[in-house]
Amino acid sequence: MSLPPVPRIAFLASPTPEAEAARAKLAARHGACEPADADVICALGGDGFMLHTLHRYGGLGRPVYGMKLGSVGFLMNQHRPDDLVERLHAAEPTVLRPLEMVASSDSGATTHALAYNEVSLLRQTRQAAHLRIYLNGQQRLEELVCDGIIVSTPAGSTAYNFSAHGPILPLGSQVIALTPIAAFRPRRWRGAILRADTEVRLEVLDRYKRPVSATADSHEVRDVAEVRVRESLERTVTLLFDREHNLEERILNEQFQA
Repeated sequence: MSLPPVPRIAFLASPTPEAEAARAKLAARHGACEPADADVICALGGDGFMLHTLHRYGGLGRPVYGMKLGSVGFLMNQHRPDDLVERLHAAEPTVLRPLEMVASSDSGATTHALAYNEVSLLRQTRQAAHLRIYLNGQQRLEELVCDGIIVSTPAGSTAYNFSAHGPILPLGSQVIALTPIAAFRPRRWRGAILRADTEVRLEVLDRYKRPVSATADSHEVRDVAEVRVRESLERTVTLLFDREHNLEERILNEQFQA
């Protein structure tokens, strides 16, 4: 990927004083434009704001370079405003392909959403969820009694998935993780690693007594009856990382931390 010698940069900031101040200084130095007119988008904040940026502007096809001005910055580079253009030209691209979630609710409504990190199903009440799992239309687990379940991308495998004791997946591995949350039955089931093109269908059993919500990154749907998840065939986004601190290296490092 190549950028013009003087790229047009759209600066976006999370709603914090620190990020807004950084955005104003960078825009004064480099100029500012709208994301649709930019060569590159620069997101200032934490991982939550990066996901917000990808969801809102990912369809534009612009590469996104993040700088950490938030509490969590796994998807971000260090905040150093002085040499931004040089860093953009030297940055390494990482292409991410999100998950597509199709959630059907008890009311008959269908919700479509993308997830760059994960799709998660969670029980809504004190009672455990009862789920049935299908892979590519074939039933694989008749009943999972649990607090919930996660379908994670490689980029999201170090987030909620890892906290639930799911596997860390290398970028480019073309697999996704299916990870239960506090599985009660089968108690020893620890999940599965699946090909990225697998369609995962999660059916909610006894859903009136044991309601379940589904969340694609931050987009939540309540009282779902069934959720289908698969890797998107059309959407990709490109993140830019400094060579000394790229996303693939961060994911590798996570696997060797005590």
